[in-house]
Parts: sequence; C-alpha cells; structure tokens
Amino acid sequence: MLSIIIPAYNEEKYLPRLLKSIKKQNIKNYEIIVADNNSKDKTRQIAKKFNCKIVKGGNRPGIGRNKGAKKAKGNLLLFLDADCYLEDGFIRYLLKEFKKRDLVIATCFLKPISKKLIDNLYFMVFNTSLKLTEKSSPILGGCCILVKKNVHKKIKGFGEEIRLHEEQDYVKKCLKYGKFGAISRTINTSVRRFDKFGRLKVGYTLLLSTAYKKLFGPIKKDIFKYNFQYEK
Repeated sequence: MLSIIIPAYNEEKYLPRLLKSIKKQNIKNYEIIVADNNSKDKTRQIAKKFNCKIVKGGNRPGIGRNKGAKKAKGNLLLFLDADCYLEDGFIRYLLKEFKKRDLVIATCFLKPISKKLIDNLYFMVFNTSLKLTEKSSPILGGCCILVKKNVHKKIKGFGEEIRLHEEQDYVKKCLKYGKFGAISRTINTSVRRFDKFGRLKVGYTLLLSTAYKKLFGPIKKDIFKYNFQYEK
C-alpha cells in the first residue's frame, strides 16, 4: 500500500489541484494523509471532500511529514508538497522505477509552474545539481520523496529540530539502508516563494544555506529566516 503524505497550512488555493491530479493517477491501493497545522482557511474541508485522512501537522514540513507517517498504513511513503501537481501516470512510473532499481528512497526532477525564463533556468540548475550528486551526496528538495516506511522508521523520520534542508539530512541517513535514485519524471511545482520573497533572495539564501550545511552540518537555528508558511 502507498501512503501519500501532504503537510499543509492554509493551502486552499493549491491543495485541490494536487488532490485532483492524484485521483487521476489510475492507482488503487493507496491513502492520502493531510498533516494540517491548524489552517485558518478551507484546507481541512477540501481534504475531507477528497476523503483524505487528516492529522495534526506542525510548523515545519518535516514535523508534518513525521506526524503523517505515524498514521500511515502503507509500506511505502510518498511525501508531496501541497503546491505541486502530478502529470498523468506519474505515480505508476515512480513506483515501477523504484522497484526496478531496488531503491529505498527516491525523488524526481522539478518543473516550475511558470513561463518566466529565470524560473526555468533556476530549476534547470537545480535538476542538474540533483543529477550530478545522485550517486554521492544528493541535493534534493521536499516536493516529492518516495521512501520505504521501514527505513523511515529506522532513521526516526525527519530531524524536527532542523530548520532548513532537512531533506538532505534525511536522505543521508536513508543511504545507510540502501540506494537513492533520481527518477526521470518531473513534478510541477509553484514558484510562490519566488513571488513572495524575490528570486534573488531565495536563490542566495538556498546557496548560502547549502554551503553552511556542508561546512557546519544540519541547520538547527533560524539564521537564514526562510519562511515555509507552515506557521500558526
């Protein structure tokens, strides 16, 4: 069984599009868990309308993912961001490649929901970095992570004390139990943080924070002031 886990806070604008795209995937044995951090909008009503299981989330993505995973019934966990959506056949291909390549954790490439050249260039750089680091120390985002539940449990989930790049710490721990793979499909993701904070600020924040992590380890203090919009 596949458990799809979506951390959320005030996602009424984006969540319906994602849930509709999941319903079109033509897969059967799955559940959807929305880990909601006390949304003030219609997030919970939307989740109920799509027959999702709703659990209490947290003020960071990793916390929401962990709480969703604790309630998951599936032997595979698929963590998705609420502001993404899937192309037809995405999950079926993801699962097929995951099994074929004998992976314990995987992600995919990202495609911006934007026609701006700067956004597409930014994501091209990210996707190239992911491909180049796939066999060593993967640089991935949290938009899409597929992992075996038993491995998630062995490493005790995402580091809830980590403020930024918790996905990279997570995959590093998972590698003790098997292989990581970047699967050649793209997930469509919004550029709302670019629009809110500015492309330059997001770019240098992620660049500096990645360098900081490489030099000093997991980022456990809010030194980069990067807001994930999961706060109460």
